[in-house]
Amino acid sequence: MATSIPQRAALHHGIDYKWIALSNTTLGILIAAINGTSLIIALPAVFRGIHVNPLAPGATGLLLWVLLGFNVATTILLVAFGRISDSYGRVKLYNLGFAVFTVGSILLSLTWGLGTAGEWQLIIFRFVQGIGGAFLFANSSAILTDAFPSNERGFALGLNQIAGIGGAVIGIVVGGLLATVSWRAVFLINVPFGILGTIWAFIALRESGRERPPLRMDWPGNITFALGLLGVLLGLTYSIEPYKTYSTGWHSPFVLTSLIGGLVLLVAFVIIENYSSDPMFNLSLFKSRAFSAGNVAGLLGAVARGGLMFMIIIWLQGIWLPIHGVSFAHTPLQAGIDTLPQMVGFLLAGPLSGRLSDRFGARWFGMAGMVLSALGFFLLNTLPVIFPYWSFAFYLFLIGAGMGLFASPNSAGIMNSVAARYRGVASGMLSTFMNAGQMLSMGVFFTIVITVLTTRLPHALFKGLVRVHLPVAVAAKISHLPPISALFSALLGYNPMKVILGPAGLALLSPSSRAQVVSRFFFPDLIARPFMHALSVVFLFAMGMSLIAALASVLRGEHFVFVDEEAAKPAGVDRRHVQMLALAGIWKARHGAREGASAEERSRLVRALTLLKMVDERLQEAVNNTEAR
Repeated sequence: MATSIPQRAALHHGIDYKWIALSNTTLGILIAAINGTSLIIALPAVFRGIHVNPLAPGATGLLLWVLLGFNVATTILLVAFGRISDSYGRVKLYNLGFAVFTVGSILLSLTWGLGTAGEWQLIIFRFVQGIGGAFLFANSSAILTDAFPSNERGFALGLNQIAGIGGAVIGIVVGGLLATVSWRAVFLINVPFGILGTIWAFIALRESGRERPPLRMDWPGNITFALGLLGVLLGLTYSIEPYKTYSTGWHSPFVLTSLIGGLVLLVAFVIIENYSSDPMFNLSLFKSRAFSAGNVAGLLGAVARGGLMFMIIIWLQGIWLPIHGVSFAHTPLQAGIDTLPQMVGFLLAGPLSGRLSDRFGARWFGMAGMVLSALGFFLLNTLPVIFPYWSFAFYLFLIGAGMGLFASPNSAGIMNSVAARYRGVASGMLSTFMNAGQMLSMGVFFTIVITVLTTRLPHALFKGLVRVHLPVAVAAKISHLPPISALFSALLGYNPMKVILGPAGLALLSPSSRAQVVSRFFFPDLIARPFMHALSVVFLFAMGMSLIAALASVLRGEHFVFVDEEAAKPAGVDRRHVQMLALAGIWKARHGAREGASAEERSRLVRALTLLKMVDERLQEAVNNTEAR
């Protein structure tokens, strides 16, 4: 079998290149995942460090941008960076991604502003990190697809995605530990790994050696796509923030304008790309069922699971853990530990389904994974508010195993369905659908929960506050405050009642009533029934999305691997040239056909004929694949 240039270079040093590619891209996914969850756990320490109360009136928007700025920057740039990488080299821009991510981490650790200025610096530097992340995510799947043969890609992508899940769990522990040392250390921990990854990628990774299409920048397509997606993400982000007397932002002119304007620009993007001579994204890729159904399934799967962990964490941190004796300040770390079964399920199912899907295709593994996840959501919906932990852990394990069964086969099926020259932009589109689905999931899940709490929580909160002798007028006013501050305070590990009442409200209570209100039991008792009703709607919605994703996975068709002549041949070799050489060899060895020819002459003729036959078979295979497509 012919060996590509990167593989020959790596084998020269005694290591198969594909394992170098896998280990380096896995490092990139790992540090990005650690970066995300470690920040969530360390946010209280970060905000104390820059002297900001993230739950003060009007501060929720900046809190959301600190949390989501990385994802927004990454999502809007993925496809464009994938297209650029297809032309300028995936490895070059992957290296650049490591470097930019590292610079962003250094800037975050050096944040010098205080108050709102410091918060804006965090947001800007998170965007810098996100630009680096876009280069990493847009190219990691493409680099793995280049390095691994089609019968090993599911396994490789499965291991790569396990790093993302494992990194998310490691980040919870790392964030909790580093926050006790210094909030700057939470960002600084990324730097040595980023430097290592940059140097390692520069030294060890190699371009595939295949001819790259020239880049003619499609400015109308790039601008409409970026602005359209940005508008949708802005609308979703601010939709969960209160607007005037409304508990959510869906009545805000800014939210509606952002969403509608973003959707109009995305429609314009599709029209522009259909008429562009050199489009940013070749929409004809969606004519492939394997590509289009795989991306739809990935989007729906991301919608089903994207906001799940936030809901589970609020359930644990706001209700279950305090009732079981954990102080609000310690709930974030404990909640991360309690959700480990989901990661274990993913770890066990991901590599196995990836390996099996390499042989049998992604169709039925993707379907089975999403059906199993739907079953997990259904079972979570049957739990009482105070549940036995092992039942909860088993249901999370089922969801994790289902996502593991689905993720790597789905990614491999999408990447296998495109020609080599489109792998960068296909990888970018795959990640874009997943990131956008997660953002959409958060918007939908929080909207559902806030809407239900708005109708059910005020009465429960009013009765509870009057019971501890808070003045009726004050209790009535506080009970109608938007519930978003209570949710975020639980998410960040603050005592929700201290946030809701504030120092002024607590001062109106007697010492015994004050102690009762800020105890570990008062808030969980008030919010339990309304929150569980909201959570039931969320779980049923996630179950529905999972079942539709399962149907989309079935519609992708049978196992399909795109084989084109360019991808199949070694770099710099044209089979027609080899065919001419074989014919020349036959002419030169023609004396082997004579009667009485020597054994050596006959052997030369047989070798030349065998070479010609092999080349003809490969050419015919390429023609058949083209006709089949």
